[in-house]
Amino acid sequence: MTSPKPHRTARVQRETSESSIDLSIDLDGTGTSDIETGVPFYDHLLTAFAKHSLTDLTVRARGDIEIDVHHTVEDVGIALGTAIRQALGDKSGISRYGDALVPLDEALAQAVVDISGRPYLVHTGEPDGFEYHLIGGHFTGSMVRHVFEAITFNAALTVHVTVLGGRDPHHIAEAEFKAFARAFRQAKALDPLVVGIPSTKGAL
Repeated sequence: MTSPKPHRTARVQRETSESSIDLSIDLDGTGTSDIETGVPFYDHLLTAFAKHSLTDLTVRARGDIEIDVHHTVEDVGIALGTAIRQALGDKSGISRYGDALVPLDEALAQAVVDISGRPYLVHTGEPDGFEYHLIGGHFTGSMVRHVFEAITFNAALTVHVTVLGGRDPHHIAEAEFKAFARAFRQAKALDPLVVGIPSTKGAL
């Protein structure tokens, strides 16, 4: 009887003059999370990401949110992307691709993920003025793209996120994160039919 594969885990600690981040992930978890960034709506989005991607996620972040949430939000995204890349290892046996279409009431978002080793983000469809909305009184809509940029480039993923409809900024942002989570869940999954690294180049 073969023993089960060890869980794919990583811990990233990031210290700057603007923030202090301690983040841990388990890509083979059940979606449990314990998140404190000091930015409540961001905690909500990251909790949704963990739950729907089946990634265990622990985040402790302190930052200069009295100035703006930007530094803390972006730096947590950088740490999360870095941890994903580390936890994936050589990517042997993964499905590699994932896609998801997720509604939240009137909002509808689609995400496609390729664990490609080539950072690239296409992010479209948010309604005009979305970036200026304060969600929860503190989190501007522009932060959604910043988070996807930080994760994508530091995890070396190719990601397409498209908002297909929506009116409420909260619903739009949450649908985007849930769609990304569901697509990432498919892409990171270990496929028993995949032998080695799923690329004709032999590396991702």
